[in-house]
Amino acid sequence: MADTVREIERKYEADSTTRLPDLAGIDRVATVVEQGVEDLDALYYDTPDQRLTAAGITLRRRTGGRDAGWHLKLPAGPGEREEIRAPLSDVPPPELTSLVRARVLDRDLLPVVRLRTRRTVRELRDAAGAPLAEVAVDEVWAWPAGEAEKPGAAGVAGRTEARWREIEVELTGGGERAPGLLDEVERALAAVGVHPAAAPSKLARALEETGLRPARPEDRTAAVASGKGGAATRRKNFGEKESGKKGSGRKGAGKKATAGDLVLEYVREQLRVIVELDPAVRRDVPDSVHRMRVATRRLRSAFRSYTKVLDRGVTAPVGGELKWLAAELGVERDREVLTDRLVTAVADVPRTLRLGPVDARLRIWSERHRAESRDRVLATLDGDRYLALLKTLHALLEDPPLRPGAGRPAPEIAARAVLKDYRRLARRVRTALDAPAGQDRDVALHRARKAAKRTRYAAEAARPALGRPAKKFAKRVKRVQQLLGDHQDSVVARGALRELATQAQQAGEGGFTFGLLYGREEARAADRERELPRVWRKASRRKYRAALRP
Repeated sequence: MADTVREIERKYEADSTTRLPDLAGIDRVATVVEQGVEDLDALYYDTPDQRLTAAGITLRRRTGGRDAGWHLKLPAGPGEREEIRAPLSDVPPPELTSLVRARVLDRDLLPVVRLRTRRTVRELRDAAGAPLAEVAVDEVWAWPAGEAEKPGAAGVAGRTEARWREIEVELTGGGERAPGLLDEVERALAAVGVHPAAAPSKLARALEETGLRPARPEDRTAAVASGKGGAATRRKNFGEKESGKKGSGRKGAGKKATAGDLVLEYVREQLRVIVELDPAVRRDVPDSVHRMRVATRRLRSAFRSYTKVLDRGVTAPVGGELKWLAAELGVERDREVLTDRLVTAVADVPRTLRLGPVDARLRIWSERHRAESRDRVLATLDGDRYLALLKTLHALLEDPPLRPGAGRPAPEIAARAVLKDYRRLARRVRTALDAPAGQDRDVALHRARKAAKRTRYAAEAARPALGRPAKKFAKRVKRVQQLLGDHQDSVVARGALRELATQAQQAGEGGFTFGLLYGREEARAADRERELPRVWRKASRRKYRAALRP
């Protein structure tokens, strides 16, 4: 079983003359306690093209010290990483390799670099003797895996042994509740001439100093060059400020930016989000399934909205696979939303009207569905179909199926795409408003909701080109989407309540409370139907659409 710890640390350059200052008395530090010397031996794994290193991820097998075992470190914010640990074994454990599957794809994980470290540790403690941080002075030897068996041996093929000294300061225990501690330690170190390390990690420095070239600084698996201008050119183009009309509020749509630049950058960003959220979904991090599903839907919507840029004949099959992935993730996400809605609804019922073991019945129902949906999500992420989809998306970005419209100015094509989706949404809203009450209207409102979501995503993708008008338009369409979403959630909730009532009656418990909740959901859906005309009129004003035109 893997354990997870949050790593918050800073690294500093050091040499043979470096001496630590007296750290007692800074911030909450009362004493500095010597913890002795540790000898650590670590073997770092990566793909031959260093995909993990490129993404700021490390996977190592380490012996010696207090935490011997396998360590997988995932970025968790500026200066922070999640370290996931597993027991020692001869090969990388599946519970860790599964978390980098979306990065590695079908490539092998092989030993890349070996590091030996002699670590001298001092612990910073507060007045009560509780640990706040550890300060480690490390003597490090590094060499390419398999090319030298011990420090001092010569490298081959231009690769050599590397040796350096560094200082690590890591928060522990109560130190995580002392946000200024690392800053205080850094100031004390700076006063004696110690400066932050240039390399972000030991592995990055080892790759550089042993001649194993580090991978690109950006994430290979999410930032694949499109083959048309390159990512750096696109970022430069969209980083320029437009010199158009005063007060237009449009920034980021440089004159050189094309519709192809706009759409490919958006596609690249959604793929980056999917890949980065993969380990979070596997670890059941709150809201991760929802966010991954949204990125999947945004990606599919981009293929459908921007057909003037990307060839629909190529992207349609990919969109079908994205629809499949969103549906598989949706089982878990829909369960989360539905459970929260029903739990809140039950809590709002006076106790005198909660007849029978309503809370227990709901809890049993939720846990059963949760187990099923979690198993389904994990099976999806571990499956060949998901892996094939990721590889297809990378291939598409490497060789994008661009149409002639890709070379047109980004604002022109973006505005057309958003307005096209808006017209589709308007037709569906009119159909829903004209539909007879009941199932026909429920279906029509759900179709209008999906159209609202697609229109919103098209406007969000257009923001770098259209600026503030696209942002405002997306915000107003989002309100329509949310209203229709609440209506659809009510439809789904009523189906679940019927199921719960049936189970309760079969168990001899009675279904009065679930029937009461069913009636409340019916009333809530009716309220949303009455609100729709007003919300739609506000979102569909001509001036909002006119503002989108370049």
